[in-house]
Amino acid sequence: MNFNRDYLTYSEEVLQAMSEQAPVVALETTIVTHGMPYPQNVQTALSVEHIIRNHGAVPATICIRNHKIQIGMTEKEIEQLAQTTDVIKASRRDIPIALVSGKTASTTVAATMLAARMANISVFVTGGIGGVHRGAEQTMDISADLQELSKTNVIVVSAGAKAILDIELTLEVLETLGVPVLGYGTERFPAFYIRDSGFDAAFRVDTPEEVARIADTKWSLGLDGGILVANPIPEHASLQPEDIQQSIDAAIAQSKVHGITGKNVTPYLLAAVERLTEGKSLQANIALIEHNANVGAQIAKVYQQYRQG
Repeated sequence: MNFNRDYLTYSEEVLQAMSEQAPVVALETTIVTHGMPYPQNVQTALSVEHIIRNHGAVPATICIRNHKIQIGMTEKEIEQLAQTTDVIKASRRDIPIALVSGKTASTTVAATMLAARMANISVFVTGGIGGVHRGAEQTMDISADLQELSKTNVIVVSAGAKAILDIELTLEVLETLGVPVLGYGTERFPAFYIRDSGFDAAFRVDTPEEVARIADTKWSLGLDGGILVANPIPEHASLQPEDIQQSIDAAIAQSKVHGITGKNVTPYLLAAVERLTEGKSLQANIALIEHNANVGAQIAKVYQQYRQG
């Protein structure tokens, strides 16, 4: 991958980690600007960073501002981002526009993967990836996250795909694109709020070492593209499939009535599901991303050992 590193800027904490060859974990910022209400968004972002540090890795929360891709943010900067209005939700296509305009942008899964690769960070923790939206055979609404997973060398730790999606078609596309889907401690593919989507993961892994070995082998062979580690939400935090499905169906119906399309669909549906579940989905969202941070930090530590030979 050829790129101009002049567009990157780093926090002091991340710079020090890189100089010491310490493990670093990338984190997105759409969870701060579009994924959760205030103040839970800031509290969750800081909690995830804290968990990663406790495991001996360094968090690199990523955003775009002041004509730069910022790798690592301070607590004050995360708070400022949460309070900023008119933040662009930036995927791959939006990065150059945000850089040229100087507007502040939060990074989606796709954009965070790309920025992490530019910064030579190999592990990225998120809540759930985007995918094929329900009704995509008419709308063609398919997340850029899937394309990014097909070509960008980053280990992505998530609670599977967001439950609002067509999980079966999402898995079919991932298979077509050659993306390894690893169920972490499970043969089943999780779906964000629930541990079992009803579909199998491609492979099961049980340790950070297995994930690191697969990544090292894949990329050593010149097989470019990401690896999806599907880490189920903790059992105590999982929602009942029937209840969450009813809420999702109702949220999708509301989105059609209001004509919600494009990049506005996911944040609209997440907010609608939160209302319909009386906040239970938000608590599940927080629990799953914190759990992903635990797993992601462990993988980052082991993979860093592989990188150092």
